[in-house]
Amino acid sequence: MSVWEHISMFAGLPVREFTIDTDDPAQPETVAWRVATDYDAGTAGFHRLWENLLSRPWASRVRAVVIGDWGESYERNAPIAELAAAADRLTGLRALFVGEMTSEESEISWIRQSDVTPLLRAYPGLEVLRVRGSAGLSLSPVRHDNLRELALESGGLPAHVIAGVVACELPELRHLELWLGTEEYGGDATADDLTPVLTGSGWPKLEYLGLRDAEIADEVAEELAAAPVVARLSTVDLSLGLLSDVGAAGLLTGQPLIHLRRLDLHHHFLSDAMQARLRAELEPFGVELDLSEAQDADDEERFIAVSE
Repeated sequence: MSVWEHISMFAGLPVREFTIDTDDPAQPETVAWRVATDYDAGTAGFHRLWENLLSRPWASRVRAVVIGDWGESYERNAPIAELAAAADRLTGLRALFVGEMTSEESEISWIRQSDVTPLLRAYPGLEVLRVRGSAGLSLSPVRHDNLRELALESGGLPAHVIAGVVACELPELRHLELWLGTEEYGGDATADDLTPVLTGSGWPKLEYLGLRDAEIADEVAEELAAAPVVARLSTVDLSLGLLSDVGAAGLLTGQPLIHLRRLDLHHHFLSDAMQARLRAELEPFGVELDLSEAQDADDEERFIAVSE
């Protein structure tokens, strides 16, 4: 499976495409501005759009930006330096998505990223950072006092990136979402690499933990069963991966999960009996359980939802 549609909402705001002809809006802060080029316009087209946005008299009021294709994004790294350099004009920026592309524009594993640390340093007021693609992705230790949501979408997230996340000081982090992916596309992290994440000691306000799209979903679920961070969470998200009865059983035999508001397991390989057990043990306590997109539990060829 791949990503086929652009997002319509980001950071609670509707996404609006920015073009050279975009009229100056009365309330630019009420939408998330999407800046993206196409095959014909290429990299030069992206630069023109970006500079045009920054030149608008309302640029300082923009709260959310979605960066799509920057031109040959499967060969050129994300324009992190350009984005960071705009901080003196995007003074109101609170949410940033880098790499919001469909598979038709670039498969997720082809999107060229780089070190995204400069974004956190340039925008101390940033509250949401979402990045799609992990080729070349890195994150150095940094302290950020306002980041509430960090999401790294990939078809294979390298262990060194997870280590970089853990090394950061993010005291306000409430939402951490890691798409672990498959080893075939660089997802070399093991359950042991996730131990610091599952401890959660560096994120005292964490409410949502997503370890999604994981080839090692069963191992992750079994580790979560005794993970200290779980007691503080309201949402656990193990969706999009290869979760089977083995992982679900391990999860249920660990610490109680009845305090959760939501357990998201959609796109799974659970038997009907295990699905019934999950409902019986959790739903009476008000846990919202997502067991949609059930795959064939007997299928020996299993695939995570998003890989290439």
